Amino acid sequence: MKKINLFLIAFVLLVGGNAMAQSKSKTPTKVFNAKDYTLFGEKFKVTKILTKDQMLEKYKNLKKGDTITVQFQSTIKSVCKKKGCWMKMELVGDDNSFVKFKDYGFFVPLNADNSKAIVNGKAFVDVVSVEELKHYAKDGGKSEAEIAKITKPEVTYSFLADGVYIKK
Repeated sequence: MKKINLFLIAFVLLVGGNAMAQSKSKTPTKVFNAKDYTLFGEKFKVTKILTKDQMLEKYKNLKKGDTITVQFQSTIKSVCKKKGCWMKMELVGDDNSFVKFKDYGFFVPLNADNSKAIVNGKAFVDVVSVEELKHYAKDGGKSEAEIAKITKPEVTYSFLADGVYIKK
């Protein structure tokens, strides 16, 4: 009887351990491969990348004057069509992160819209003036009618990137 009980326990442990190992191996691990990306700006080590959902939560917890150093990955919604000197990264819903580049030291391709990107730098909340919003709208290729609709300052989720990886 003891042998049967030992056999059953060993069998359950073996089958259970094997099933757990299989379920773990089915979970894909996201590994950053620099060969899949083009670097703009300073090279950086990709460590803990936040999703667009996690980044929005970080922004919501910031007050004007707060700054956090982070990396996040999302889709580029739009790029400055004159020089590539800024871009908007998609967050959740209608929210975006407005990304500028440290010391105006690098630019991204003008056709980078809809590309996946990883940004490294400082996130903060900012209030952008009407004049500046109109300037960005003009650089973004908006019509005169759309630009005329800008009448009040806007609280923005801002980001100062020192490096950007854009998926090839």
